[in-house]
Amino acid sequence: MRLFQNADYHFIEKRRSAYVVSGVVLVAGIAAMIFNVATMGSWLRYGVDFEGGSLVQVRFEEPITASDLRSALGGASAPEVTQFGTDDSREFLIRAPLAADASITEVADEIEAQLRAALGDVQFAVERTELVGAKVGAELQQKALLAVLFSMVLTLTYLAFRFELRFGLAAVIATGHDILIAMGFLAAFQMEIALPTVAAILTILGYSLNDTIIVFDRIRENMQAKGARKRDPIELVNRSINETLPRTILTSGTTLAVLVSLLVLGGPVIRDFTIVLILGVLVGTYSSIFVAAPALIEIQKRWGVGKTGERSKERPQPATV
Repeated sequence: MRLFQNADYHFIEKRRSAYVVSGVVLVAGIAAMIFNVATMGSWLRYGVDFEGGSLVQVRFEEPITASDLRSALGGASAPEVTQFGTDDSREFLIRAPLAADASITEVADEIEAQLRAALGDVQFAVERTELVGAKVGAELQQKALLAVLFSMVLTLTYLAFRFELRFGLAAVIATGHDILIAMGFLAAFQMEIALPTVAAILTILGYSLNDTIIVFDRIRENMQAKGARKRDPIELVNRSINETLPRTILTSGTTLAVLVSLLVLGGPVIRDFTIVLILGVLVGTYSSIFVAAPALIEIQKRWGVGKTGERSKERPQPATV
């Protein structure tokens, strides 16, 4: 961290370039969602958890390929087949949507019957079956959306109470930015949206908020320093970001190290969950510097510095990073 001990980077002066980068990424994500609507009928590729249907986990006595399973289940019209675990291509997950004229149990039974008829002497066992009704899936979609919106409202309320409303608005802008980029990423790569994915998005929200609060806390302390009102707000915010940069880099770096290890060693079961978290850490670190802080500057230009700036003659408390 000695590399950043005397950091003096001009982050805020680069905010317009950051706006362009964020804008391009957000537009690309929205375009991917529109493309998905045209091709799949929905903004995102929802899994069994949200669409309803069956998930069957099967384990074979001998290795078999995913393409052989798809052929056995109907070829091009076959349900989704993915390898599960790392045990020499013996274990797979089969996700089948719920047909309009079939019950949930019938879908799972039909998958098992097709496998036994097509594979003949190949021995396998059904390890697990999960069934989700279409009504339950729709309810889960609604509750997942409400969970994200409720979290953002709580973020605004907490920061308005902890700091001031302008800090809360800037944090919500940054958090919304992070979530939209994550959703655009999921849409662009057509990654399946399951309950663990929603958990990852909520984790992104918490991580981004934590990093933003660290920066905002130092900004507030520097605003309360003697003579702070005479200083350029951009210079003050830049100084605050540079002072918290060692903690930001250390926190993000250690978190990414754990997540990359989890991605490499965790297997396909939690792969999508881990990828979304890695994206969230990167975007959350970026947004706390290039979105939240510039948003605070723009808000101050329009509505003033608030009570924190008015208390700038008070002696500040020592900051901890």
